Amino acid sequence: MRTILLSFLIGFFITSCSNTENNRVNTEEIKVSNHSHANIEEINTVHLHLDLDVDFEKKKLYGIARHKMSNQGTNKAVFDIKGLKINKVTSGQLESEKEAPFTLGKVNQNEILGRPLIVDIDTNTSWVNIYYETTKESEALDWLDSSLTSSKEKPFLYTQGQAILTRTWIPIQDAPSNRITYTANLRVPKDLMAVMSASNPKEKNNLGEYHFDMKQPIPCYLIALAVGDLVYGDLGNKTGVYCEPELLEESLFEFEDLPKMMNAAEKLYGEYAWEQYDLLILPYSFPFGGMENPRLTFANPTLLAGDRSLVSVIAHELAHSWSGNLVTNETWNDFWLNEGFTVYFENRIMEEIIGKEGADNLALVEFFELQEELERIETSAHPEDAHLFLDLEGRDPDDGVTDVAYVKGAFFLKTLEVSVGRKKMDVFLNNYFDHFKFTSVTTEKFVNYLEQELLQKYEIDFNYKEWIYRPGIPENCISLTSVGFEEVKTMARSFSEEREEYLQEWVKENIKKRSQYSTQEWLTFLRHLPANIEPHRLKVLDESLAFSKWTNAEIQFEWFLRSISSEYVEAFPYLKLFLEKVGRRKFIHPLYQALYKNKNTQQNALLWFDEFQKNYHAVSRNSIAESLQIQN
Repeated sequence: MRTILLSFLIGFFITSCSNTENNRVNTEEIKVSNHSHANIEEINTVHLHLDLDVDFEKKKLYGIARHKMSNQGTNKAVFDIKGLKINKVTSGQLESEKEAPFTLGKVNQNEILGRPLIVDIDTNTSWVNIYYETTKESEALDWLDSSLTSSKEKPFLYTQGQAILTRTWIPIQDAPSNRITYTANLRVPKDLMAVMSASNPKEKNNLGEYHFDMKQPIPCYLIALAVGDLVYGDLGNKTGVYCEPELLEESLFEFEDLPKMMNAAEKLYGEYAWEQYDLLILPYSFPFGGMENPRLTFANPTLLAGDRSLVSVIAHELAHSWSGNLVTNETWNDFWLNEGFTVYFENRIMEEIIGKEGADNLALVEFFELQEELERIETSAHPEDAHLFLDLEGRDPDDGVTDVAYVKGAFFLKTLEVSVGRKKMDVFLNNYFDHFKFTSVTTEKFVNYLEQELLQKYEIDFNYKEWIYRPGIPENCISLTSVGFEEVKTMARSFSEEREEYLQEWVKENIKKRSQYSTQEWLTFLRHLPANIEPHRLKVLDESLAFSKWTNAEIQFEWFLRSISSEYVEAFPYLKLFLEKVGRRKFIHPLYQALYKNKNTQQNALLWFDEFQKNYHAVSRNSIAESLQIQN
């Protein structure tokens, strides 16, 4: 009893001291560079070990982040934190730890970056250990009640770290320029499995204890965790899929071509460097179509269309294993180096899987989206966002996540390919990935490499400065065409102009017999209907083709946009169900914006967001709240 009391008093004393330290605010101005407070030029993490408990009841992670660091002789180590409670900091390895004084810096003015954690150390310190716990403000974490999972019986947790949210669940030097290896020991409920962007188990164990190892250095935004009722299905060729048991059969069917994608990718740009490539199908709240966490792509279940029509998203995430994960943007201003290269690479993979015509159709849909995005950017507060190379200082790096980085970047490379020839282009990209592997690259470094290894080498004149540093789409951009797209564009115009008494007959003659249309052709048809098309015309289409009930989320999304702008209210019950179920930001953010913009549907936007925001990850929730002018 006495021993227990003594232990309690010691623990209380330590906690009290830690809380006192935690409340101290360092008034010293900490330099912010690359959206990070970290002083990585003086001291940087080279390896991270996490030792964490996952508590679903309290909805928090707690434990230790042990940083092995390369110290250039400084007496301070600065980390990024946001929404974390720091309980204690020590220096030294496990067997020789000693407490290290720490303070918290001031919250950055725009509050996007969180605050610096400043640790006093010796000039020869190489281990810093941070004892901490997450809070309800830890935005990377999405704790899902069982009602939001497939089983409806067991809860789920996942993280989303890109761009600068890893600091909300790990105290870390959160800059993409610093690459680290990591290991982790996790304790989770015994009926659940933990997986990470690292080596992973294939089945649950009886203890609920899991160890992970990521041997290749990665940027911190790619550290990822998920915990749920998971099973694994092997697809072959070092690929497979994790998901809830209810989704396994459907997932194995949908992603059957993943081994072929791997073959195509390696054939193009060299051996896959991460040993294993698996998918994790998350619940619907996940804010993106996919996230390229190394070894374990996180994917949204909206990709389970039942006809493999949306698997280009998986080709995209696989391509990130080279462009983004192997060679990473050094700053968030260079984000296009991740995404533009990846969209280009994705399209090359899909060309191998579905042929050039199908791949060109995918690219054409993306180009149409880019044109819309550029129109929006031109009248925005930041028209300079139409450049590939950005200036995001003082802004949320998520502001750079537009079709400019993705699609303009890809068409820059497509146009370059036409200028130099595909054979030279492939050699250049192979060498680029190999030369910069496991490093981070700036736009300037890429340009220097481009000039030296391609343009000067083959005496090629190419206007890369116009593409990278100026707005819009240069005149030499390649032009893709599609007979099918032109046909459905004509069909959309014809339907919108047809006399009302002939609408039913028109549908029978022009649409119902065209069951061979691809998803991309249907999207093109819907996008070329007038925004203010009469509601009764949409009703005729809906009765004939059931767009409101379509199982393909991409098509539903386009249909609902037209339904909102035309006030086709008979689609609204299905729209409401869609917003309740789906958390993918690409879909729900524009839908809420469209509802809010229309004064007759503005109240729907506010009421539905208030009702469903708990179903969304913070990434989606915060974007929508800002558009709806809600203080979230």
